[in-house]
Amino acid sequence: MRVLVTGGAGFIGSNFVRRLVASGCESVVVVDALTYAGTQKNLADIPSSALSFFRINICDSAALATVFADHDIQQVVHFAAESHVDRSIASADPFTMTNVVGTQRLLDVCRKAGIERFIHVSTDEVYGSLQPHDAPFTESSPLQPNSPYAASKAASDLMVRSYHQTFDFPAIITRCSNNYGPYQFPEKLIPLMIYNATHNKPLPIYGDGQNIRDWVHVHDHCDALLRVLTHGQLGECYNIGGTCEQTNQSVVTTILDTLGVSHDHITYVADRLGHDFRYAISHDKITTQLGWFPKIPFAHGIMETIQWYTDHTEWLEHVMASNKAVAQ
Repeated sequence: MRVLVTGGAGFIGSNFVRRLVASGCESVVVVDALTYAGTQKNLADIPSSALSFFRINICDSAALATVFADHDIQQVVHFAAESHVDRSIASADPFTMTNVVGTQRLLDVCRKAGIERFIHVSTDEVYGSLQPHDAPFTESSPLQPNSPYAASKAASDLMVRSYHQTFDFPAIITRCSNNYGPYQFPEKLIPLMIYNATHNKPLPIYGDGQNIRDWVHVHDHCDALLRVLTHGQLGECYNIGGTCEQTNQSVVTTILDTLGVSHDHITYVADRLGHDFRYAISHDKITTQLGWFPKIPFAHGIMETIQWYTDHTEWLEHVMASNKAVAQ
């Protein structure tokens, strides 16, 4: 395979690039704008012989077209996106431009290049929010996004779907629950709590800490994406969940107990505007059709993640210094 990965210097993208290289992919091309959440340090351990990197914004159609022409790209896995809800509340412009316009321009370049397969990596947040006893979202659940970020991802999902329906474009959409693991930028809950707990800083939790998220380890997510890339049915959508619902309070408590840090550092702050209460998605479809299921238990994965961040303080300090993280 000759695969182009957009956003490949970010959290999930860089982990997926490693998974591709480990699987024997003959050529991986990474396109990334290197905004605050992306850094080439995330790819530093990958042999240069296995990787070509281009600093390109996906809105730059001409630059993208040159890469496609020069590297005979066959498949595309599209991670590149603005992804932090708080930032989208502060300003929706970058989310609309990157997530919607950028995706549309990338689709046009891919169509002209005649690629064989396009995997659009989306999020469970496009489905909106659940109440405690609601059944998990399925692929047929309506899209009801509640934040500018989620709305921009829903719009990009619909753009991808429209290209498949109109042009028979070879696209597949995946929607994943909350990821955790190595190389996640410390504005998100888990790495932010680890950083603050190890630096004697307050640990801000929105509201009463009872919002619920379904967690999946990034390595499980990457295995699912590789399965979709190689065996997924064109035109389909696959949910990728961890079957692991945790309150924010529970996650933070686990981190503090593991690190031996007092719970007194927890600070409850004003709730996020439009804060979704609960996310949960069913992965029955991808399990039944493609044989994927999450393998890393949260109890093991969170301990491994905490250890990774405590072992990689140089990386953590570098990304924190490059851009001060906002709330989780």
